Amino acid sequence: GPCGRRAYAPPAERKRFYQNVSISQGEGGFEINLDHRKLKTPQAKLFTVPSEALAIAVATEWDSQKDTIKFYTMHLTTLCNTALDNPTQRNKTQLIRAAVKFLETDTVCYRVEEPPALAELQKNEWDPVVSWAEKRYNVTIGSSTSILGPSIPASTKETFVSHLASYNMWALQGIEFVITQLKSLILSMSLIDRHITVEKAVLLSRLEEEYQIRRWGNVEWAHDYDLCELRARTAAGTLFVHLCSESSTVKHKLLQD
Repeated sequence: GPCGRRAYAPPAERKRFYQNVSISQGEGGFEINLDHRKLKTPQAKLFTVPSEALAIAVATEWDSQKDTIKFYTMHLTTLCNTALDNPTQRNKTQLIRAAVKFLETDTVCYRVEEPPALAELQKNEWDPVVSWAEKRYNVTIGSSTSILGPSIPASTKETFVSHLASYNMWALQGIEFVITQLKSLILSMSLIDRHITVEKAVLLSRLEEEYQIRRWGNVEWAHDYDLCELRARTAAGTLFVHLCSESSTVKHKLLQD
């Protein structure tokens, strides 16, 4: 689906070419300076972000690079590049529709019947999150053991469309990024609404894998590396959403219920 597209494939690493990182306020927002050079996007646009907090977070990513710049660790920078260049040229409506489409294949809605232990684990761990989302957004979601997945009512999709429309384009890029990591709109919204933590969201998104590991054991270091990577990307995406949303909007969303 469109959510799975990688916006950029930057070079994996590059020798660090700057000493100092700073931020400054320009006409369009906050800019990042690498020594005396202004940071640019892959499409050579001036790298300008809407909030000082986001600028500081991005500057920290650049400052924390050692002798080599490891671009694959710089998730906030990548998200800003995507928001600024919009390489897939999608508008707000298309972004929202792509995010809501994930409901049809949402991780927490697909259940197994066998083995019974995994079926019970899914019920115990996923049901509370689905129930929370149904109550929070006043929708019906449900779950299914059918390979076709649950039949999500059109009214539920429309409710999520209108909720997501309250976010700006930058925040929506972050929401889509989180959904792509977790393969779940429900887990992503639970995380962004601060109902669950990053660790919990990642664990719930990998429930079947964690069950198999508990049963058969770990595959050396690979699992731990994947887990840390997924947590890092999910945390960065969530932070990006919060830093791109006006504080009043975020407070309003949190106090709504």
